[in-house]
Amino acid sequence: MWMVCAQAASPGLDALFKGVEERYNRAQSLEVQFQEAYSAPQRPKTTESGTLRLRKPGRMRWDYTDPAGKLYLSDGKNIYLYTPSTRQAEKMKLKESEDMRVPLAFLLGKLNFTKEFKDFESRPEGSLTWIVAKPKSENLPYTKVEFAVGPDYRIHRLQVTGYDQSFIQFSFDQEKLNPPMDAKIFQFQLPAGARLVEEVQ
Repeated sequence: MWMVCAQAASPGLDALFKGVEERYNRAQSLEVQFQEAYSAPQRPKTTESGTLRLRKPGRMRWDYTDPAGKLYLSDGKNIYLYTPSTRQAEKMKLKESEDMRVPLAFLLGKLNFTKEFKDFESRPEGSLTWIVAKPKSENLPYTKVEFAVGPDYRIHRLQVTGYDQSFIQFSFDQEKLNPPMDAKIFQFQLPAGARLVEEVQ
């Protein structure tokens, strides 16, 4: 195993970055099946799965099949998290959210590796190339992001390490670029009998 480390990207990484950026920056919508694993100090590891839909600008919807009925949604301004076991929906401002899923929103933003990240490293893993980087901004809730990229520049896995030593890993499958997507699915509808809790700033 080898690893490349540089403050700035190497020529080989530049080509990889360009391929990934062009793939996702040109997309107006994206749909993937995901598996999510989350761990944190002194907390049990949790695994969840479902369907993720993203649409420019800044909209995302996570429909969970495990646990069934869980929903995480961004309408571009606010984030909603509905947990069926508590019959409660939490609402918070997107800009103020420290949820570890927020880094995925850049997949449908203006993805620019060298603008957003620094201290790049890379390593091969079979047909995939892992890109490891740190965010340039200190105002983000994570300290490291790792992407596993395929030869077609598709992101297969994403790992995010938080300041609190939490760790979240996403695996993506069955990616669809630019599928038809009704804007209404990004409008939160409070389930019958559920309670909405708004975060007070």
